[in-house]
Amino acid sequence: MDNSSVTRGFGLLERFLAGKRAEMANKLILEDSRKGTILDIGCGTIPFFLINSEFNEKYGIDPAIRISTSDDNIFLENFDIEKNDTLPFDNEFFDVVTMLAVFEHIEPDRLVMVLKEIKRVLKKEGRFVLTTPAKWTDRLLRIMAKFKLVSAVEINEHKGAYDHSSIADYLSRAGFSREKMRLGYFEAFLNNWAFAEK
Repeated sequence: MDNSSVTRGFGLLERFLAGKRAEMANKLILEDSRKGTILDIGCGTIPFFLINSEFNEKYGIDPAIRISTSDDNIFLENFDIEKNDTLPFDNEFFDVVTMLAVFEHIEPDRLVMVLKEIKRVLKKEGRFVLTTPAKWTDRLLRIMAKFKLVSAVEINEHKGAYDHSSIADYLSRAGFSREKMRLGYFEAFLNNWAFAEK
């Protein structure tokens, strides 16, 4: 897999950074959950995280997917979470939902609706895992994009920048309990991780 296939646009570090996000997300997923189903929102045309995670059934949605496919226990569907109010899945269908480096691409006024839908499709005690760049890195990422270290296409589509407090606030407004969420940093405080349990 070349760098350009991990994200839209080109960046020398894209594959490395996708690997770091996948590694962090896999650490936040409970082993028992892996016997069940996972949904990766914004999985990309090449579902890097799903390929690099162990689950009984894997689903990915992304507007960049051209043809819905089912291969290697991975089901991919063309779907834009910003243009649809309802995820195309039944209530309590997934053990885990992930959204890696996608939170910042969603219009802030749509985030609560998206998070409510994620909560709806999660099973009881299911876990939602997300990563997003730390708020202070926005300027740094734009400089990195100029030097083709990260994808300028992706960075230019960022619609928000978030710290732990704002992430927790959005999760709370969507109905997740603050007692059942945890937040932290990885990659030398460059990125946020968070999880919330239903």
